[in-house]
Parts: sequence; structure tokens; C-alpha cells
Amino acid sequence: MIKVENLCQTFGNKKAVDNLSFTVDKGQVLGLIGPNGAGKSTTMRMIAGYLRPASGRASLCGIDVWSNPIEAKNRLGYLPESAPLFDDLTVNEFLLYLGTIRGMGKTELMNACDRVADLCFLGEVRHQLIDTLSKGYRHRTCLAQSILHDPPVIIFDEPTDGLDPNQKEEIRNLINHFRQNKAVILSTHILEEVSAVCTDILLIDQGKKIFEGTPSAFKALTPSYGNLLICCRKPIREEIRKNLSSLNVVKSVKWSENVPAQLIIVPAELAAEGVEHLTREIIDCCRHYKTGVLEIRRDEGSLEKVFRAQTGHRTRKCIERI
Repeated sequence: MIKVENLCQTFGNKKAVDNLSFTVDKGQVLGLIGPNGAGKSTTMRMIAGYLRPASGRASLCGIDVWSNPIEAKNRLGYLPESAPLFDDLTVNEFLLYLGTIRGMGKTELMNACDRVADLCFLGEVRHQLIDTLSKGYRHRTCLAQSILHDPPVIIFDEPTDGLDPNQKEEIRNLINHFRQNKAVILSTHILEEVSAVCTDILLIDQGKKIFEGTPSAFKALTPSYGNLLICCRKPIREEIRKNLSSLNVVKSVKWSENVPAQLIIVPAELAAEGVEHLTREIIDCCRHYKTGVLEIRRDEGSLEKVFRAQTGHRTRKCIERI
């Protein structure tokens, strides 16, 4: 439903987006992530038809954004990071105004206002001036306008920024609701949101694609992914470490940061069957040496660690120059 082909954009001598291509189908929530200045907002603005690309193309539901802008935008709901509001209107007046601009009929518009007020929990402030709303309710009002026309494609730029935990959960539930029959792009710096709602990840840096795939595949890039941490009641004897090191299903065994009651085991294979077999071997070995096991924990990877590893080169270069 969203198709981006060889998209490029430059500002002066800087290439903000560099030959970027990807697709988002119905049922997908794509987490667009990257450091500040990576080109995320520029990419979304070009997809939304707000900014013309230097080259390349973007289409929504098969409609080219720049050849047929009105038709394409009719299929798009866009929530920018700092969406404008009219403070002297009530929430309901604001939604009616934007619906009228979109050419929605009176009955259709009234039904749409009822629907988005319910979806975005705006019922109790619907007839309140926007100027008097809290930040959370202002954010919900911006969100409501983006889905007023029930578009098949939605782009959210930092949709939970500044919200409290309860409000964040509401937005997550809403995005999961949209996932049933829409294509969604979600740009955020909060990697917790990516884990909670995204089916796919697109990591960009300096305008270039660094990674595209599922969150689980992204976390699997963590260097320690799949390692087992063994925690025991008392210090682990060297005989246990040597015994475990000799197993065919083990690549290596090392002490955990000099903690005598913990070992880190690197499995030879990450398949579930191999890990289950290794777990049984660990328990049997510790039981043989009368060392009780408190916990065996598998490293499931970290979005944050991979993000830093893939995009931290500029920060490291700045530190090196200091």
C-alpha cells in the first residue's frame, strides 16, 4: 500500500535521503528509526506529498503522490510531530472544519467525528476549546484529525512523545487496532514503542537504509544474542566451567564480570532444540557438583544495543576529536 522507490532529497550539499526504497503492506506497522538528522522526517514528508523529492517516487495504494496528489492524499492520514491546532476552536469544531476541507458530506462527517472522538477518548473534551486542553488531549485531537476520513495508509511521527504511560498505552492499542486493515509507518525515538507495536523495522542513518526486517531479526544482531547466563546459589567451581566447556553444544564459557556465582555460556547453535539440550546438561552438571541453580536466562537481544552499534559511529568520532 506504501511503495517508496529510490527516493532522494538534498539540502544544499547535504544528502538528507539517499536512494531509499521500501514497501509497507496492509497489516504491517513499520517502525522508522534512526538518530537525529538521519532523514526520517524528510522521508515521511516526501511520502505525504509535503516535500517534493529530488528524485525517486512514492505511491500510496498504487497512486503516485506527485502525479495525482489529491487522490493519493485522500488515502493518507498524517500526524506530524508538531501538528498545528486552532486554539480558538473547540475539538468538535476543529474536526468539522478539517472534514469540510476534505469534502466530506454532513452525515458522513458527523459520523466520522463520533467515531474518532470515541477512538481517541475525546468524549469528555469534545466541546472544550483547544486552548484549554492538556498536552495529552491536544495530542489526541491531532491524532483524531489524521484518521477522520478513515484512510488506508497512516503515517505517525512521534505519536507518543510527551504522553504519560496511560496515554501511551491508549495510542499503542489504537495502532494495534489499525494494523488489522491499514498500512502504518511509525517514526519514534522510543524503541520501547517499536517492540510494542511494530511488525517491521527500517533503520536509516545519514539518509541510507542500514537495516530492514522484523524486530526479532534486528535484536538478533546483538553480539550477545542467544548467550545463556547461569546464576547459582554459591560460587561455581572451576570443574563445572571446564565440564561445560567440553560439551559439543557449547562454543565457549566465561565468568560473568568476575561474579563467582555466574557463568556466561555461548551455545554452538541457537535453535530451540539445542538450547533445551544445553539447559538440561547445565542442570545435570551443577547437580553433580552439588551447586544449586537459581536461574538460567537467555539473552534475547536488545533493540537499543543494536541501534547504538549500527548508528553510533558519528558520536564516537566526535568523542575521539575531543
